[in-house]
Formats: sequence, C-alpha cells, structure tokens
Amino acid sequence: MSTRKLSAPGPFRASHLPPGSDYELVDGHPVRCAPTGRDGDGAILDGGSVIRSDPKVRRAGVDPGFAPDDLNVRAPDIAIIPEDGPPGWIRGVPGFAVQYAGVGQDEEKLQEKIAELLARGTRVLWVVRLVGPRRVEIYQPGEPFRVATSGEELHAPEFLANPVPVDALWDAEAADRATLRNLLERFGYRDIDAVREEGRDEGRQQGRQEGHVAAARAILRRVLVSRGIAVDAADESRIDAEPDAAVLERWVAQAAVATGAAEVFAEG
Repeated sequence: MSTRKLSAPGPFRASHLPPGSDYELVDGHPVRCAPTGRDGDGAILDGGSVIRSDPKVRRAGVDPGFAPDDLNVRAPDIAIIPEDGPPGWIRGVPGFAVQYAGVGQDEEKLQEKIAELLARGTRVLWVVRLVGPRRVEIYQPGEPFRVATSGEELHAPEFLANPVPVDALWDAEAADRATLRNLLERFGYRDIDAVREEGRDEGRQQGRQEGHVAAARAILRRVLVSRGIAVDAADESRIDAEPDAAVLERWVAQAAVATGAAEVFAEG
C-alpha cells in the first residue's frame, strides 16, 4: 500500500478544521472527503447500527474525527470511540474502523489512508466495497489483507462480542436482524424467542397473555433508553395501553434501528 506524503507540511492544523468539516488533514494539507452517494449513505448507517449495538461496544460513531497529531485528522466512516477524553478531535487513531468505498472513490487516497491508520495503531480495518461484487476487505497490521463476501461472517473479538454478517454492512434487513440480536443480548436475552419465553413464564403467574405483554413493554422501554430515543407522555400512554404483544414486539424491532420516536411507532 502506498504511504506517499505530500512534499512539505502544510500550514493547517487540527484546530483549524471545524466539526462537521468535509475535509481531513494530511500533514497539514486539507484533503476533501466527497459526500457519500446513494450507494453508501444508508449502508453506513446500517453498518454503524450493527457496530454500535454490539454488547462489547460502549461508544461508536459515524465519521468521527481522529487526530494522531496536530497536522493530521482522519475520519473513518465508522469507528469505535474511546469512552473518555477531552472535547474536540479524538486523540490518536481508532483501534477498530470501517471504511466504505463506493462510486467515485479515489483509490490512491484510500490506500494512503489505510496505510496511515495501520501504521499509527489501528488494529482492525474493514473496507466495504460497494462497486462490483459487494465484499469486505479485512486489513490488520503485518498481515496481507483478505476478502470476505456475502454469506460470510466477520470476527473482531478484541473489539466485538458477536460476529458481523458481511451482508449486514450494506443490507438493511440483515443489519436490522444483527442489531436486534445485539440489543437483546445486551439485556440478557438470547433472542426474541427468549423474550417470548419470559413472557410465558410471567404469564403462568399473572395470566399468559398479560405476562407476555408486560415483558414486551419492559424490553421496549429498555431498548428506547439504550438507543437514547425520547418519548413523550402520549407515547408512554400508548405503550401502556397497547394490549397486543405482537404489536409491542414490532415496536421493539423498530426501536432497534429508529432515529426517533416517530419511526418506533410507525405502521409496518
């Protein structure tokens, strides 16, 4: 991989780049990051949801800015973020990151970014290729990259508790399934059947259906809190008043990937 450097350090510093900037910084030179096209915008959100929800991950972000020094700022598409640190750019580089490569990707710049991150300390880097046969390239320091394709699983046990289906990094349905699995596991459930079993156990004491509904309500509220989705008094009343466990379970699945309360309660 290329590690080409620009001829001399540029005049810009990490402090010159505002949050939300379209630029990265390489040896003091701004390098524009083109906006994501239709092929990648939803895929990045889907992949980010899977990574963020993993039971081992405390914080993760989309386009987080990492500054290994004052002359460089790099923003992978998805990265696991340290829990603590000062405001501003995140110091160092991510241990785990995901980069998407779609239509119009500058391959030389991408290879330079891969080489730089690995050289500075990134231990796992997945590059999701959206052009041609969809696939994921796995990069780790000191090892030749390898390729995983649809139907395979990716493993990063140092950072992730669960394997990631390759398809979940670009397919919304696969991402939803993986995200829901992760969120249920966070709260001690093997899968949605375990939630139903809990409802059946409570139902033996309080009435089968009543216990099932109560368990589904409790899981829904836990997922809402975990995702940081605020609900108002009207939504709380709606949850309390819903008598159908199947409806509550659908809301649980929608809450696992929703960005706001309206999406949680949307009709299927």
